[in-house]
Amino acid sequence: MTLCAALLMTSMSMQAQKTMTPPAGGKAISDHLIGIFFEDISSSADGGLYAELLQNGSFEYNPTERDGWGAGTAWRMLRPGHSLGRMEPRMDAPLHPNNPTYMRLYIERVNEYYDYTGWKGFGLQNDGFEGMAVKAGAKYDFSVFLRNVEGNAKQVRVALVEPQGWGKDPKLLAEATFEAGAANWQKYEAQLTASENSDKAVLQMLVLNTGTVDVDMMSLMPADTYKSHGLRKDLAEALEALHPKFMRFPGGCVVHGGGDGFWNTYRWKTTVGPKEQRRPLKNTWGYHQSMGLGYYEYFQFCEDLGMEPLPILPCGVSCQGTNGGWFMKDQAQEWVPMEEMDEWVDDALDLIEWANGDATTKWGRVRAEAGHPKPFGLKYLGIGNEERISPEFTERFKYMYNKIKAAHPEIIIVGTAGPGSHAGNPDYENGWKLAEEINLPILDEHYYEQRDYFLSSRQYDNYPRDRKTKVYLGEYAAKDKKLIDALAEALYLIHVERNGDVVEMTSYAPLFARKNATNWNPDLIYFDNERPFLTCSYYVQQLFGLSAGNYYYGDCVTIDGKTNLQEQSVVLNTKTRQLFVKVCNASADTKQASIDLSRFKGMKSVATKTTISGQAEDENNYEQQPIEPKKETIKMKKKMTLEMAPYSLVMLQIQL
Repeated sequence: MTLCAALLMTSMSMQAQKTMTPPAGGKAISDHLIGIFFEDISSSADGGLYAELLQNGSFEYNPTERDGWGAGTAWRMLRPGHSLGRMEPRMDAPLHPNNPTYMRLYIERVNEYYDYTGWKGFGLQNDGFEGMAVKAGAKYDFSVFLRNVEGNAKQVRVALVEPQGWGKDPKLLAEATFEAGAANWQKYEAQLTASENSDKAVLQMLVLNTGTVDVDMMSLMPADTYKSHGLRKDLAEALEALHPKFMRFPGGCVVHGGGDGFWNTYRWKTTVGPKEQRRPLKNTWGYHQSMGLGYYEYFQFCEDLGMEPLPILPCGVSCQGTNGGWFMKDQAQEWVPMEEMDEWVDDALDLIEWANGDATTKWGRVRAEAGHPKPFGLKYLGIGNEERISPEFTERFKYMYNKIKAAHPEIIIVGTAGPGSHAGNPDYENGWKLAEEINLPILDEHYYEQRDYFLSSRQYDNYPRDRKTKVYLGEYAAKDKKLIDALAEALYLIHVERNGDVVEMTSYAPLFARKNATNWNPDLIYFDNERPFLTCSYYVQQLFGLSAGNYYYGDCVTIDGKTNLQEQSVVLNTKTRQLFVKVCNASADTKQASIDLSRFKGMKSVATKTTISGQAEDENNYEQQPIEPKKETIKMKKKMTLEMAPYSLVMLQIQL
């Protein structure tokens, strides 16, 4: 036997030893209960997870998105030394039809006798999203498309500066110069290295010669992004630390255009090509989507984190909130004629080909040309989001479902139970009726409730075990962000683990919210330009994501004087041979938990204990972060007593 063969056999033997047979008394549950749901709400994408530092770099902001917006939003005209010129938004002969607006600069006079911190000329300044946070020594990649309309080749200087106030020269942080002479659109690039830290930097671009220049698709990206894939590193790392098993995207109400109608429906095909060819869109939540974070980046991020992608596609039915429908008695749901439904079906089939087809297929080639020759391996596809389960929705959903299943029986389709997934809600009842009629694999339930609901409700205990349709709890949260709310969610997640034979997946919502641009509260992660702010609920999600397993044991822990404010679970991961004991106490009283793990063989003598605890009203926010998990190594016995402090969640992580 060769050395390589021996090493291979040893590796295979170790892997075989690693996977264990679960002891009796447990039940098989889903091992991907905890995932994430990303929707571009509260500026989660542009100005958030998408690492682009410039705002409105393509000059496509317009008044249909927000009153007072236009091509010049987030831009300022620069005239150092009283140079002369003017700016003009234009749409003739654009860089690409999907991005029709650009800015024309007429440079009439450059003052040669005034040197403004090394600057002269005429140009533009972009303030980013409330300024830009840059770090000393960090590199930033600048790019812009220019067209030299009139005059000789232009000298162009770009710089990161920090404004110092009225009448004072800005502080120069980084600069670069290049020449632009092409008469047709051409991309120019430069790299800037910041000389010092700044939390209020801006970008300036000045043309140093007279003449006329067209400008479009200006960009400034940190060179150091998450795995070099264009996502803001600290926010992506915060998601990585959740250990999510899947990601649902891009929404949410973003999927079907929210309250604006079909013209504003999110169409994945306009988000996967080169950035300058993507079609920006008004966001449902009242701002702009550049689509710099599009389907290609979503799938790539899923691959980077080892998550299953769960894209959600519209199904020819609008949000019932269209044109103020939320305030109408019957709600103003709209739908496309059935004879036009093949367009929506084709979008779904083409997405599967784009994600899973090889480079010889039409859409697989588009993915390969974008830089990903290997298929992504799509397994799940969601159809619809929170639509009212009307007869019109049912007809169109069944049409899409049958067409997709006929072409791709391997794809697991996720449906929707409408908004407010509780017994007695007509959409919930109709959604489950439809799911059972067609044997839908997974149905997506949503509910946002006060903490009392999560403290007391145990609805999945009563779900029929003979249903073929599993539950995806796709959007949920207690309606506050105090520790007691997070513990209420922890109690509910333990309840979900107990019912992991019925519930397949869960994802808290919303995921992100930018400071000073928040559409919805609470959220899992708040952030500004410099850092994320992690909530109490974040740490609960992190703990449950870390403790994923495939067997549940409900009789290993006994809590003295147990009420609805205490719950426990024991979850086994047979692949990693790890055992997770979780006990939650959401009351003001100290509780004793008796643990008996005698059935588990080969238990190590030490374990990792993680504790989340504090006062009920404690809250992590921009000013303070009192709640953070505390880890310690403890001696482990098969039979032991665990004291539960008031308002606490404890997890023991044990190696077998």
